[in-house]
Amino acid sequence: MGMGKPEFGFGVHLMLDGYGCDRAALEDLQFIYNFLDEYPDQMNMTKIMPPYVFRYNGSVPEDWGVSGFVLIAESHISIHTFPDKQYLSLDMFSCKPFDTDDAVETVRKHFKMQKCEKRVLDRGQEFPNTIKESAQVVRMDRMLMQRSR
Repeated sequence: MGMGKPEFGFGVHLMLDGYGCDRAALEDLQFIYNFLDEYPDQMNMTKIMPPYVFRYNGSVPEDWGVSGFVLIAESHISIHTFPDKQYLSLDMFSCKPFDTDDAVETVRKHFKMQKCEKRVLDRGQEFPNTIKESAQVVRMDRMLMQRSR
């Protein structure tokens, strides 16, 4: 994926489902906190708050796990783990381009993931990234509104 900011588009959203993960890592609040605390710097992103990580116990006993997120100036990273099922769900969303393949490989190694499903969305594809493009979109919208009257 290219690293330059496109003319239009808000950002990249990586959704990762990991299977066969290291159970000890999935249930370790400090391990997950450290990942969320350190990874934004590795991505050259700007962490704007410390991570928030907590243990969750639901009505189905085997669905317990650890969830956490960190807000970054560029958007967020979130993770939900299910240690009994050796599964994790992770989202990374950023208005700043990042290498999704590198992110997957980092998470795979960090959590000793055996298998994963990756989805990447380009969010806000019509979002104008400069004032010039914004003005053009507004002009076009106004012209369309005048024609429909």
